[in-house]
Amino acid sequence: MITLEYFEPADFNSLMEWSGDEKFLLQWSGPQFKYPLTVEQLTDYLEGANDKQTSSTFIYKAVEQHTNELVGHISLGKIDRSNRSGRIGKVLLNQAHRGKGYGKQIIEHAIRIGFNELDLHRISLGVFDFNTSAIQCYESAGFVKEGLFRDAIRYKNEYWNLIEMSILEEEWRKMIDDQKGTFF
Repeated sequence: MITLEYFEPADFNSLMEWSGDEKFLLQWSGPQFKYPLTVEQLTDYLEGANDKQTSSTFIYKAVEQHTNELVGHISLGKIDRSNRSGRIGKVLLNQAHRGKGYGKQIIEHAIRIGFNELDLHRISLGVFDFNTSAIQCYESAGFVKEGLFRDAIRYKNEYWNLIEMSILEEEWRKMIDDQKGTFF
């Protein structure tokens, strides 16, 4: 089991180690970060985040409860309080912890925070069409494909398609009811 806790400067080194090469960094972070990932970029990323009253971005680390080990990262940003919407991004699992179900747990926790704590109505995300394991994870957590942005991102001489996905509050609540409370 994992918990989500606020990402902080003490966690920078772990994220920089996991960030990978230029191509992998772009895959999980989008264009916000530039290779190589640096303390300065992460400091800017954290600025203004994680204040329940004023922030439009919440940045989390995923911590394994039994070992207290940092296993992943996620953000819930672009919070629009008047439209009650937000966007999941920068989902990353430590390579050593992939295939253990942590990815789905991280997504489920972020959804719960979005709907229960931030009172959102809609949560969206974007995922590259070649990232089939992430797409399966998001679908198993209740996300629905909405569309495809063709050639949305360019990496060197290739273009990547981006699948747009979302989940609505009522879909999530129905999923919880259908699973009789096993979701959370």
